[in-house]
Amino acid sequence: MDVDGGNKRVYNRLGGDAKHQKVCYHWQAGKCNRYPCPFLHSESPANSHHANGTSSKRTYDNSGFSGPRRSPNFNNTWGRGGGRGGGGGGGAGRGVVVKAEKVCNYWIQGSCSYGERCKFLHSWSVGDGFSLLTQLEGHQKAVSAIAFPSGSDKLYTGSTDETARIWDCQCGKCVGVINLGGEVGCMISEGPWVFVGIPNFVKAWNTQNLSELSLNGPVGQVYALVVNNDMLFAGTQDGSILAWKFNVATNCFEPAASLKGHSRGVVSLVVGANRLYSGSMDNTIKVWNLETLQCLQTLTEHTSVVMSVLCWDQFLLSCSLDKTVKVWYATESGNLEVTYSHNEENGILTLCGMHDSQGKPILLCACNDNTVHLYDLPSFAERGKILTKQEVRAIQIGPNGIFFTGDGTGEVRVWNWIAEATTTTQ
Repeated sequence: MDVDGGNKRVYNRLGGDAKHQKVCYHWQAGKCNRYPCPFLHSESPANSHHANGTSSKRTYDNSGFSGPRRSPNFNNTWGRGGGRGGGGGGGAGRGVVVKAEKVCNYWIQGSCSYGERCKFLHSWSVGDGFSLLTQLEGHQKAVSAIAFPSGSDKLYTGSTDETARIWDCQCGKCVGVINLGGEVGCMISEGPWVFVGIPNFVKAWNTQNLSELSLNGPVGQVYALVVNNDMLFAGTQDGSILAWKFNVATNCFEPAASLKGHSRGVVSLVVGANRLYSGSMDNTIKVWNLETLQCLQTLTEHTSVVMSVLCWDQFLLSCSLDKTVKVWYATESGNLEVTYSHNEENGILTLCGMHDSQGKPILLCACNDNTVHLYDLPSFAERGKILTKQEVRAIQIGPNGIFFTGDGTGEVRVWNWIAEATTTTQ
């Protein structure tokens, strides 16, 4: 396997060229005579469009969508935004400082004397329509998972420091620390339950009656969890997908099945259209029938670890350390095929979907160069970028336009979409 640069760091933790995207300085000054120019001749992304010209107000998360299916009036509008756009704002005139997309180290320390004249950013984000609310500090190592139980006022975070932390969303303070005895590989919430994947176990906490269960069976780290109806699925380091069924009478999860097929660890799971989709370190995605638990198809177009999968409208989206986001749709035969492939300059760690303050669908795409790109769907026009101290490994949606990011330093940041599009300054 060819794993380079930052991808190698991620690959080792698991146990695994595009055009320059800078705005042309000569073009900004009206003097560029290069054709084709290797830099961008634009400062603002193209207008976004909804798939098939429709708008959806459904809750947008990493599961629970309709899943890939062939639309009778299918129209491929992916990538019409030209991929990654500029950072927004007008052209640079005389006296305007062109900012490099790097956060000023002196500003971080509170000691930059250049102010607005500094050529580096005095902000943790670039773009319009979203802003940083606060940051939560406490974890000593990377934040690997975030969960926000529906209807709760508590945020749960998990880390490779072998703890889970509980945060009060009203005051932003940590109100509980749970020592787990192993690195947190993943965390999800479903109803009153919070599920946490650690080596050789899945921990289950009921936030209503405060009961706690420990589900054994996994071999090695548990990298991914997903719930469908009364079934809990776990992707594990040995390539298995284990399933438990909830028994209402005993209030317990009982072993139900073990899905075999991947040759290496399963690091991402999502459910949609009565299908379970699993992304693996073996570079493949497998499609499973949720009724028979049989594998229906194996997708082999990625060339490195498939880090994240999610369902959006009639499509399946997947990202990989091969630096691509692939968009899949179901043909008339029922098999999935790639309809669009989006390229990044770095390996992609995770995807998360949500809506902005106007209800437009947005894809958050975390890369291993310490950035998170925000794209309109389906155009992939870039809406903005979040910059972090270390790579973001966990993104979670909250209520009312709130979303959370967790990075390699152990810091959790709280963001929100704002009603009026104004340039963010944090």
